[in-house]
Amino acid sequence: MPNLPTLLELLKAGAHFGHQKSRWHPKMEQYIFGTRGGIHIIDLEKTLTELQNTLTQVRNLAAAGKVILFVGTKRQARELVKAAAIACGMPFLTERWIGGLLTNFEEMKRRLKKYHGMKEQVQSGEVEKYTKKEQSKFKKDLEKMDRYLIGLTNLEKMPDILYIADMRTEKTAIAEALRKEVPIIGVCDTNVDPTEADYVIPANDDAVNSIKIIADVVAEAINEGKKDLEKKKAEMPKVEEKKIDAPKVERRALRKEGSD
Repeated sequence: MPNLPTLLELLKAGAHFGHQKSRWHPKMEQYIFGTRGGIHIIDLEKTLTELQNTLTQVRNLAAAGKVILFVGTKRQARELVKAAAIACGMPFLTERWIGGLLTNFEEMKRRLKKYHGMKEQVQSGEVEKYTKKEQSKFKKDLEKMDRYLIGLTNLEKMPDILYIADMRTEKTAIAEALRKEVPIIGVCDTNVDPTEADYVIPANDDAVNSIKIIADVVAEAINEGKKDLEKKKAEMPKVEEKKIDAPKVERRALRKEGSD
């Protein structure tokens, strides 16, 4: 397992600071230690427990060859989430959520195919056969696509699980994931519903250092899982890989009960 951050490291990162007491979500009560100056304080011992459980599952999923899509479109999270995803070779989305990415993945694949085709035309020089006006439009279209699709370049199938850096910001992503039953690893601040996540990491989702420390340790767990997968392949090259689905956890049931 990757080295878990210590309580002191989480404190220094500001991971314990929640939101104002008036803005809390009642279902986060079990993860709240208390209140200081009208601000909820997250119980970091529970954060470490949940984080350890989550990292174990993340490593197992990566070892099974599963694809984890990193999502973080909030301004202060973008570069940190992108860096973590690149560090573990996973796809990422850090601009805005692309509607239908999960619920209409066939259309998403067509968009990615077109994007790849345009990139190839630039690399091969084929784009030069167009007029200057057409080339200008082509490049502007490609620049726009680069902004939203570059992190999805190697996404050949629908992701098996989402890592969401801010459950409140990524409401559309969560709605699509719930509809398609794609599990969610969610960093949950005191103002969100944790039952929407299958793997809850209670922590500050606004502080840059808090965002970074959690995203980085998730990336480490993925890399360890990938090493396990490569080792397994090397030891048993002729054995067909067993299909392993992302385990469903009780939070799905809790969410359903809460909606009744």
